[in-house]
Amino acid sequence: MPQPLHDPVAHLVTLLQHRTSRMLVGLAGAPGAGKSTLAQQLSSTVNATCGADSCVALGMDGFHLSKAQLAQMPDPAAAFARRGAPWTFDAAGFRQRVTMLRSAAGQHPVMWPDFAHEIGDPVPDAIRVAPSVRVVLVEGLYLLHQDDGWHDIDRLFDERWFLDTPFALSMERLALRHMQAWGFTRAQAEHRIATSDGLNAALVQASAPRSDWLVYATA
Repeated sequence: MPQPLHDPVAHLVTLLQHRTSRMLVGLAGAPGAGKSTLAQQLSSTVNATCGADSCVALGMDGFHLSKAQLAQMPDPAAAFARRGAPWTFDAAGFRQRVTMLRSAAGQHPVMWPDFAHEIGDPVPDAIRVAPSVRVVLVEGLYLLHQDDGWHDIDRLFDERWFLDTPFALSMERLALRHMQAWGFTRAQAEHRIATSDGLNAALVQASAPRSDWLVYATA
């Protein structure tokens, strides 16, 4: 069973002090849990403590299937309605890039995709991970998931963390995000959560026991 990790910054600093090889840490959590915010905060703090390029935070969002790819699926309407489900990501591409992060350590840079919310599509090779980076913190929904092409991807990480945010808080954050980004009404946002985001959150939560550490979110 995963154990609580009460001071993730101190933990990462200790890892840096006792390892010479690159460390890959996977941070999983439900939609709206605050994964990207936490990952960026941890990376910034570790770099301020241990030196620039000690740690980098990366996200899984760049591996969303593009809108063009979703449109080619057997049921495009269902694919768009369920965008964010595990089968609407490029799990094989994600697996390949995470493997490259380890094999390229200290040798050459690895390019990583990002996601442009203004156009709703991934941006290939948007982020450069320098060979000197010693801790790579990757956040995403399905890092511990064991279906839809995600099986054993968790084994690519040296440590697996789960961001344990209360479900109600995560869903409220999502509702506000949908209302701000897409101009949804409260009713529309809650419908989206009930028919898609909440289903994804249940899958993510079910994978939590595969983590090594539980990290607790703040409001």
